[in-house]
Amino acid sequence: MQIFAKGFNFSQDGPGNRLVYHLSGCNMRCIWCSNPEGMDKSAGKSVLIKDVIAESVSCKPMFFSGGGVTFTGGEATLQYEELLQVLIALKKENINTAIETNGTSEKLQIILPYIDHLIMDFKHYDSDILKKYTGVDNEIIKKNFELNCKNNVKQLIRIPLINNVNSDFPEKFAEYFSSFNTENTVFEFLPYHEYGKEKWKSAYLVTDGFIKPEVLMKFNATFKNYGLKITKT
Repeated sequence: MQIFAKGFNFSQDGPGNRLVYHLSGCNMRCIWCSNPEGMDKSAGKSVLIKDVIAESVSCKPMFFSGGGVTFTGGEATLQYEELLQVLIALKKENINTAIETNGTSEKLQIILPYIDHLIMDFKHYDSDILKKYTGVDNEIIKKNFELNCKNNVKQLIRIPLINNVNSDFPEKFAEYFSSFNTENTVFEFLPYHEYGKEKWKSAYLVTDGFIKPEVLMKFNATFKNYGLKITKT
């Protein structure tokens, strides 16, 4: 596996205390990305699968409050073959697993049986606008979301809110989501921040990304009105 960062985090990358692996490479180029150093698939260093498994097992005593291991990125599913092997091994060890993904993998459904917590971004309901700001459309993202709803897959859908990109039309998001069975779906809003701005080697293109408090309030109220469940981790 190619890994550019790792460390422990509590509750923000899945429940409890978790060992978080940031896998190298991403197929999106979000202009607000907070981990631009991980976009390149060669970032970080190569680690043997058996070593990732061994390290995870050795950390079992640290997985308190329902914790475990989370794979994020970059985009973790780009290393599908390696990720699947590790997930299968960790489940045999009864280790709680989670992934954070942009939802663009055609193979996401294959690895779902080995994931306890699916955290998936849904950055825009409009495919053309999403492609403008990330380089990727939302065809596969919508397909995965809808399949997860159809199959009652437990999922946390995170929506980063960026001014002038996707924060003006909460009803458009809510109308789309409410068209499906969201019984096992919870939504979380992530207001724009600049934590990764200084890590960009190229020009940082977001100039007015912060949202006003009333925008977040509007999203919360709109989703509640549509019967959609929301959370804050």
